[in-house]
Amino acid sequence: MTEPTSLDPEDRKIVTLARSVRARNGVPEGAAVRDETGRTYAAGTVALDSLKLSALQTAVAMAVASGATSLEAAAVVTGEASASAEDRAAVRDLGGPGTPVLVAGPDGTVRETLTAG
Repeated sequence: MTEPTSLDPEDRKIVTLARSVRARNGVPEGAAVRDETGRTYAAGTVALDSLKLSALQTAVAMAVASGATSLEAAAVVTGEASASAEDRAAVRDLGGPGTPVLVAGPDGTVRETLTAG
């Protein structure tokens, strides 16, 4: 586990944004991504009758809709043990297989760092 204070400042920022979205919106997950220019996009879980997206899928979609062409990193704050294969695929589609995905618990502690693979 990685304490939030031991992360690179830019990675700490996306974990903090993800955690804030989760808490503010009362959703199961919060996520944030950083694009190739350093811009960040934060989102929560979308659970409508007609549309269901994880927080990370929503953050990637926001980046794409805003014109991002690549990702530097992604973070998800969740009660789940890890990032799902679908979440990692969304990050991989925009950022490539080596894009780091930080998985943090609700307290902001990073439990693991994966690649989008």
